[in-house]
Amino acid sequence: MSNFYITEPAKQIPVVYEADVCVIGGSATGVFAAVRAARLGARVVLVERQNCFGGVATSGLVNIWHTYLDTSGTKQVIAGLSEEITDRIEPLNDGYRDHAGSHCFNPHELKIELDRLLNENGVKYYLHTFYAGLMTDGSKITAVFIENKDGRGAIKANFFIDATGDGDLARDLGMESYVHPNIQPPSACFLMQGAFRDIDYQGLIRRHGEEFGLEPDWGWGGPVPRCKDISMRAETHIFGLRCDRADDLTKAEVEGRRKMRALVEMLNKYGKPGEFYNIVSACSVIGVRETVHYKTLWQATEQSLLLGERYPDAIMNGTYNVDVHLAGAGITFRQFDGSYDTENADGSHVRGNWREEMGIQTDEIPTYYQLPFRCIVPEKWENFIAAGRMIHADVGAFGALRVMVNLNQIGEAAGVAAYVALDQNKTVQQLDGVDVAKTLSRGGSANLG
Repeated sequence: MSNFYITEPAKQIPVVYEADVCVIGGSATGVFAAVRAARLGARVVLVERQNCFGGVATSGLVNIWHTYLDTSGTKQVIAGLSEEITDRIEPLNDGYRDHAGSHCFNPHELKIELDRLLNENGVKYYLHTFYAGLMTDGSKITAVFIENKDGRGAIKANFFIDATGDGDLARDLGMESYVHPNIQPPSACFLMQGAFRDIDYQGLIRRHGEEFGLEPDWGWGGPVPRCKDISMRAETHIFGLRCDRADDLTKAEVEGRRKMRALVEMLNKYGKPGEFYNIVSACSVIGVRETVHYKTLWQATEQSLLLGERYPDAIMNGTYNVDVHLAGAGITFRQFDGSYDTENADGSHVRGNWREEMGIQTDEIPTYYQLPFRCIVPEKWENFIAAGRMIHADVGAFGALRVMVNLNQIGEAAGVAAYVALDQNKTVQQLDGVDVAKTLSRGGSANLG
């Protein structure tokens, strides 16, 4: 067996930075965690492996954040840094909103605005820098290792936030994890030139997809503001791969690009006569919906969300419905009012009412749901929070929580909790979640009570 291993000689690793709070992963979730902690007075460092911040919203080209209003459309329940950023970007978009009131943006403009936000708040950051491991004293993380153009280095901090999506630090800490039986598949998104309105793309895929190596599938897309006849396309999924595994992630990226071209070729042959379609920008990272989940003190459940349970330690308000992309193509939506709709890849539907099927009889229909602070508190590690799609949630709850406006709020909560823990000299398990929620609201988040 020794032939399968190489022993790397021990070496001294330089400490390249020391901080109060270290955030690994520069998605909007990670950026908002870093900014929230910095605004409270913490010295913060943020590490990102790509060439920009924003994650799926920028590198993945998914250019939409869902409405900040409840389902009645009358009460704002989401605010904080998501609202602050969209307020800053929307003058560049002519204030464009889609039919549901969602916020659409040019993902490349978002990159620039996130840079500005970090600079304005004094956050130290590294791009093109990979997380490479960590050290602990048995109860706390003491340092993380990074790799970049300067070689290998270490960052020491008093609190660490894992915003990697897959929970890379949680994995290296040995936290208990699980994988749902049918992982929601990723999509490789791209910006496409060509008029797309009134095209039955699902019908085209069903009729002609095989000719181009495309399975029957469900997808979606939307416009890019101020960009004439350019839209974001997410019409394909990559099935049967787990993107927290190196080989599978590699295959998914390559297959995603193949499917982009296949979709464009199909449209140029069978789309609108006289219209030309072209890829103008391909995602630099595939849009991963789900991989592994890590256990914390509390698990979010579909029923707790759809019944609108309220919590004194709420750190997030959400309105996005349960949305489960099926592993075998197709999608299931479940709503607060009990209705559900599964659209299969062949275009058929299965509809019903989950409230009636479960025997839930009530005239009260919630207009938003909440998540308590204890959902992101680990059982053991005292100076650590994982914030992102690695969240402890069942299949249905994850289908609602995984969207960016929800994860953005969870990132903000992680940043606030990190500061409060250090300020009060407490472990994250000792924190009063109500205190964290109140600090969030004072910092600009919507009323979480």
